[in-house]
Amino acid sequence: MASSAGVHWGAVPALVVFYAAIFALAAVASRRRASSATDLMLAGRQLPLGLAAATMAATWVGGGYINGSAETAYASGLVWVQAPWGYALSLVVGGLFYAPIMRRMEFTTMLDPLQQRFGNRLGSVLYLPAFTGEVFWSAAILTALGSTFGVVFGVDVQLGIIVSAAVAIGYTLIGGLWAVAVTDVVQLLVLVVGLAVATPLVASHLGGMDAAWAAYTAHFGEAARLLPPADGWRRPEWSGSFWSWWDSALLLVFGGIPWHVYFQRVLASRDASTARWLSLLAAPVCILAAIPAVLIGAVATVADWSALGLAAPEANLVLPWVLRYLGGPLVASVGLAAIAAAVMSSVDSSILSAASMGAWNIYQPLINPRATANQLRRAIRGGIAIVGATALLLALRVQSVYGLWFLSSDFVYCVLFPQLTAALFDPKATRRGAKAALVVTVLLRLGAGEPALGLPRLLPYPMIDAATGVSMFPFRTFTMLCGLVTLMVVSRLWPGGEVTPLTVSARETD
Repeated sequence: MASSAGVHWGAVPALVVFYAAIFALAAVASRRRASSATDLMLAGRQLPLGLAAATMAATWVGGGYINGSAETAYASGLVWVQAPWGYALSLVVGGLFYAPIMRRMEFTTMLDPLQQRFGNRLGSVLYLPAFTGEVFWSAAILTALGSTFGVVFGVDVQLGIIVSAAVAIGYTLIGGLWAVAVTDVVQLLVLVVGLAVATPLVASHLGGMDAAWAAYTAHFGEAARLLPPADGWRRPEWSGSFWSWWDSALLLVFGGIPWHVYFQRVLASRDASTARWLSLLAAPVCILAAIPAVLIGAVATVADWSALGLAAPEANLVLPWVLRYLGGPLVASVGLAAIAAAVMSSVDSSILSAASMGAWNIYQPLINPRATANQLRRAIRGGIAIVGATALLLALRVQSVYGLWFLSSDFVYCVLFPQLTAALFDPKATRRGAKAALVVTVLLRLGAGEPALGLPRLLPYPMIDAATGVSMFPFRTFTMLCGLVTLMVVSRLWPGGEVTPLTVSARETD
């Protein structure tokens, strides 16, 4: 707990008013569409293009996205800030190829085509990486917000985590996706305006943004560019990190597709055309929203912290540190509101996403096949409470939330992407092929280990970094491709495998 002398109490009422306004807006929005299971999960499949694109962009541009972009620009250089353009390309690929077919088939969740093609039981197993990805993502960005609260307000970080989670869970419970989408629009505006106002003010300490960026590029050299050099694979300074860079980039582009938090908006749109265009319109917003965070990371890199009597900030605290000490209390408060808006716009969506899949793909088909509409609604709301509480407890208690999130993101890419791709586009894919692919991808990914979680490396992947002991071989993409090839080959070579064609969903939500 920080001492009260460091608390900026003048900003606290403003944030309380902001949270109260968001909750009130959600309560009003819930009166329109919150009565049925379809309303809760998919806003009655009536999201117009503008609202759908805005909630998609707001969901992707979360607190971890913003804090992480500033942190990476500060610690490693612009070349490693891959999330903004990686997720933007993910939306483009998803919008062109995946979104239209998902919406035309009238699925309710991302797991529907998997269960339809490969069976309810395998679909329930594939729910695990989808669920953990959403929960750990929520916990990670809540942790980022708590750290920001601690630096900006000087208060216990747990306060920011608890209050923000409670507000997000509360309005998601009462309003479902429609309330989430409407509040996302306001939160996106607060995020964009807040950081757009704060960034030039903090850069003024260095003579303006042009001067700050010139100093930043001089500091990082080639690492201040967006892409690595084309011949980086043979340059000593890049060594194996060149292939690791491409592995991470492909994970963001293709691993950003199989998330229900994305497909929930696709499936809630009015038609297949809207589903396509909401993705394509949200993509540039994701890039633009990250620019202020990258610039703040650049300012932190070249600022003379010793002249302010301060040590240089730790990388994970760089964004709130710059807002607090280079911007002053007012700018810090504006920036905190922007980060809080980013966090809430992602947490509410992720909680609803995991709860929807749990109720629709686990509870109804496997636990209570005869569930009534009322029972399904109660299951969704119960899931929201459980998922939200789980993410909150993780954010408060687990120190390696980011490590857990990275690992779950790997599993989404390595395990879910080949399964979803085959279910949608390979008419010969069978249940046996899907099971074989699942085994292969899990073994190959776990075999690579995970230093952040203390998981040892069990497989002899090449290109081991002598300093960290981590393989620079693109094992994630290798694992994903092995899974996809295994699924296709086993499906064709094992003639006893049952082929279930993909059809328009016949399950009713109400």
